Amino acid sequence: MRKIVASAFVSLDGVMQAPGGPEEDPTSGFKYGGWTAPYWDDVLSAAMDEVLDTPFDLLLGRKTYDIFAAYWPYMNESDASKPAGEIVGKVTRLFNKATKYVATRTLTTFSWQNSQSLGNDVIATLRNLKKKDGPVLLVQGSSNFVQTLLAHDMIDEVTLLTFPIALGKGKRFFGEGARPGAFKLIKSQTSGTGALVARYERAGDVKAGSFVTEDPSKAEIERRKNLA
Repeated sequence: MRKIVASAFVSLDGVMQAPGGPEEDPTSGFKYGGWTAPYWDDVLSAAMDEVLDTPFDLLLGRKTYDIFAAYWPYMNESDASKPAGEIVGKVTRLFNKATKYVATRTLTTFSWQNSQSLGNDVIATLRNLKKKDGPVLLVQGSSNFVQTLLAHDMIDEVTLLTFPIALGKGKRFFGEGARPGAFKLIKSQTSGTGALVARYERAGDVKAGSFVTEDPSKAEIERRKNLA
């Protein structure tokens, strides 16, 4: 059975919008595009290497597909001109090779090789894909699509690279539609620039408890009311 694995760059306040550059996603007046670049180092490159070392196909929302399709097919595999230049070539090769499943109801012709639509019922298609043998289904970016996946409890594993910055408004990984659920920390490390890399897997439903160890007596309840 195939897993759906999500990887995202997020700020301390959970924003994942436009981490790679100013023009990536300026919707709703977002003005901090490229906010991850000043923090990039060898630890973060190695963390992304680890994500990419597991064979994968890509799951992409329509907007992220358009951004990627206008960029990765035209990159040189040996290009090292970006802050994360040491992995640009690897990403170029793997993204171009992978099958791209796109959440779109309108796009029928794809310019990027090995791309196809998930159809009108995205969740049903994904449930069928998960039942089959094959590489993991990796979600990159795709903030709107992530909300759909979280709402239907479709994500099995999450790798979050959390950067020491607050961005205020912006698209968030765990938006309002996310279904409550527990996650188990599998691995974590910190970069030299203060970014936290953490990998989680789904761990069932939310479990609640209480720090109160015993029920207070009626007299104690009255005493507390009088103190309030």
